[in-house]
Amino acid sequence: MKKAKRVTVTFFSALLTLLTLTAALPPSFAVTQDEIDTLITQANGLQEERDALEQEIGTYSSNIAAALERKALLDAEISQIEADVSALETSITDYEQRIDVTEGELADAKAREAQQYDLFCQRVRAMEEQGRMNCWMILLRATSFVDFLTRLDFVSEIMESDRRVMNDLKALQEEISEKQAQLTDEKRELEAANQALLDKKTELDTQRTAANQLIIDLEASRTEAEASRDILTEEAEQIQGEIVRLSEELARQEEEARIRAEAEAVEAYRALRERMSAELDDFTVSEGLGGYIWPVNSRRITSTFGGRASPGGIGSTNHKGVDIGGVGYGTAVHAAKGGTVIISQYSSSYGNFVVVSHGSGNTTLYAHMSARLVEAGQVVSQGDILGLTGSTGHSTGPHLHFEITENGTRINPLIYLSGYSLS
Repeated sequence: MKKAKRVTVTFFSALLTLLTLTAALPPSFAVTQDEIDTLITQANGLQEERDALEQEIGTYSSNIAAALERKALLDAEISQIEADVSALETSITDYEQRIDVTEGELADAKAREAQQYDLFCQRVRAMEEQGRMNCWMILLRATSFVDFLTRLDFVSEIMESDRRVMNDLKALQEEISEKQAQLTDEKRELEAANQALLDKKTELDTQRTAANQLIIDLEASRTEAEASRDILTEEAEQIQGEIVRLSEELARQEEEARIRAEAEAVEAYRALRERMSAELDDFTVSEGLGGYIWPVNSRRITSTFGGRASPGGIGSTNHKGVDIGGVGYGTAVHAAKGGTVIISQYSSSYGNFVVVSHGSGNTTLYAHMSARLVEAGQVVSQGDILGLTGSTGHSTGPHLHFEITENGTRINPLIYLSGYSLS
């Protein structure tokens, strides 16, 4: 029994050595990492241009919002001015009616003045017809003292009548002058109000025209920027598709190389087994099921896969992975499955991120790390440290953004990761 155990250990040692040597053989692939890196560089350049255009679109949108707000204020002011215009037109109508009344009163005053003047002229003519006698001649012709007093009363009445006539004429003249001044002032006020109304209308029309033109110009600029962004997005999607295709091709070649290596290992195993003693005939090799492990030591999911509200206004609303929180800064990030690092770089959205290819179009992505500890082209085993958690890129706090891609399509990682909690 001890001999069988020693032979078994020897067999495993020999087999392990054989598999190690086979895995260490450098494969020769038709698709090179340099080609993928070149495409990634192009994609990063497009992403920077898209980010700049997004910022420019945001500026245009803000300016449009401000212009619309300004136009709303102008519309409100125009509505108020129109109300003022209506009130002013009512006042103008009132002015015109008052002017008509004043002109009537003025005509009546002039007529009364003419009547008073005619009365004065008639009395003067009557006095002339009586021999142009003055007041002293009337008094001196008195025959008695009683007659003198009578004549004195008559002369006083005549003089009082003359005074009343003159006073009435003077009052009429003052009344006419006041009516004329009032009429002139009201006409002047009416003309000033009309001119102010015309000036205000002209100013508002100019401002509204400028606001409308500004909105049209901003909309045109935003449309142009959005068209440029869409072109860059389409180009980026094409490059992303090429990256996926090349990654799948590299994975296929790696898979073929692995199959060849396994076949060579099996052949070596068979040859070795033939040289082993009969006690190894019952020895069987169990093959592991593989799968994913958690990339960090936390199981707390802070954001799930799919639609969500944008975190802090900077995160995606269509989440293509899961966010694992409760890690702080500097927690080790492990490879969820063994494979080849095809991307290790920084982007404005992902921050420091790493992508590992596991063959057959299967990749995992680890983002927002504070540091990357692997390089593109490096082969890693499951559990190897890829970097340290952080909050770089579009992130509102320390966490690990984790994605799984199968056959070129990103899927929900929680299909494979169990034991998590949501927060």
